[in-house]
Amino acid sequence: MGTPDYAEKILAALLADDVFDVVAVFTQPDRPVGRKKVLTAPPVKRLALEAGVPVHQPDSLKEAGVAEEIAAYRPEYIVVAAYGMLLPPSILRIAPCINLHASLLPRYRGASPIQEALLHGDSETGVTAMLMEEGLDSGPVLAWRVREIPLSMRKLELFERLAGDAASLTPAVLKGFGAIRPLPQCDAEATYCHKIRRGDGEVDFTMPARAIYNRFRAYEGWPGIFLPSGLKLLDVALADGEPGAKPGEILRLEEDGIVVACGEGALKIRQVQPPSKKAMEALSYIRGKRLDVADSLL
Repeated sequence: MGTPDYAEKILAALLADDVFDVVAVFTQPDRPVGRKKVLTAPPVKRLALEAGVPVHQPDSLKEAGVAEEIAAYRPEYIVVAAYGMLLPPSILRIAPCINLHASLLPRYRGASPIQEALLHGDSETGVTAMLMEEGLDSGPVLAWRVREIPLSMRKLELFERLAGDAASLTPAVLKGFGAIRPLPQCDAEATYCHKIRRGDGEVDFTMPARAIYNRFRAYEGWPGIFLPSGLKLLDVALADGEPGAKPGEILRLEEDGIVVACGEGALKIRQVQPPSKKAMEALSYIRGKRLDVADSLL
């Protein structure tokens, strides 16, 4: 049971291992994608169909007959990865449900653990295999893999790395399941993360440079980061600030971008995109706006 690329890699690992027989795949319904709203199948569905595995796409797992449909396959295990729906008790009772969550639980339970680790500037994260129960990512831990997060790493690369970790961890957990003693999570140490909204990408230069940079890393692709004016900041890096500079003040013009003061520190901005226009180099943007050193980018 899964939907995006992260889950696709786990499914691929199970399909490639002769020990396992993947009897069915449950994934989210096809969704309209892009400006033309083209109805598009989830990555997990595409892979399952290529492998000849039956695919089910219920709008809700609480629909009449869904639990019975799963039970009819007589699964020994139900593997869940970024499915996007909570499993009701009727499904949790069918077989051990093992979730591959992209954080070191109990930290970052919820919908956006990878982004949350980047937002907080964490130096490490990982993947946790847990035995599911009715609570949100609260079940006992079966195994985990830890991964360092370099300051330069952004969301798409971290997704890719953690998907690979989850894909190697899943077969190992299933093969050794009978010998694993699940470890209860400590609820007192739990933290939570929400589903990302477009508005989460709004930043302003009164924020510390590190906080803006971490949002840039976390929201790579979508929603990206943008100023209240709508100007998108497509490529940024941390830079040295200057004492007494005002937030938004252009401090320096460099060959590959402009350096702008923040509430703490400064950012080098290399590429921007004005509303309803194409992406452009930051230097070209400020020249078009007749801005220079000591002017404000706000």
